[in-house]
Amino acid sequence: MSRIVLASSSPWRRDLLSRLGLPFTCASPDIDERPLANEPPSALVHRLALAKAQRLADDFPQHLIIGSDQVAIFADQILGKPHSEQRAREQLRSFSGQRVRFLTGLALIDSRRGSHRVTHEHYDVIFRQLSEAEIETYVAREQPLDSAGSFRMEGLGITLFERLEGDDPNTLIGLPLIRLCQWLREAGADPLSM
Repeated sequence: MSRIVLASSSPWRRDLLSRLGLPFTCASPDIDERPLANEPPSALVHRLALAKAQRLADDFPQHLIIGSDQVAIFADQILGKPHSEQRAREQLRSFSGQRVRFLTGLALIDSRRGSHRVTHEHYDVIFRQLSEAEIETYVAREQPLDSAGSFRMEGLGITLFERLEGDDPNTLIGLPLIRLCQWLREAGADPLSM
């Protein structure tokens, strides 16, 4: 079996991948994540997921390299990380009672064969009606300043939702494990045959 590399510094992606029980290494790809002019969200997450994995391919020959990237979309706009409490509160106010779509790009490079696969998955979050006090409390307690959409599904974010819609809830956290498991099995790294 090839060794596995996660091209990410995200602790959430690392935690998700560790659920599979496969040994892996994490390495930060350090790429420019700015969207190109007029780049659709699906093209952006495809490009960035693949670029993250490709950035590490020379350093990790004979490996399976996983890249992933995520954007949140609301009112046909890509949401960035809020970076401030004020912006986080503004985002959450606008989401109250609304749907936010998350697109997560996934890439797998097999540096043994020089091949790759790339796709994206979507997952929708439908927010319940949020009071100003709930928004204030959530932002103060969770400090979601580095999270697209101003919430963390891994923590108290679940308290903000009316419902979730999609095929793989791991997509919302940033790593579509169902699709990744399929690709890993096909590449000879089946978590259940270890």
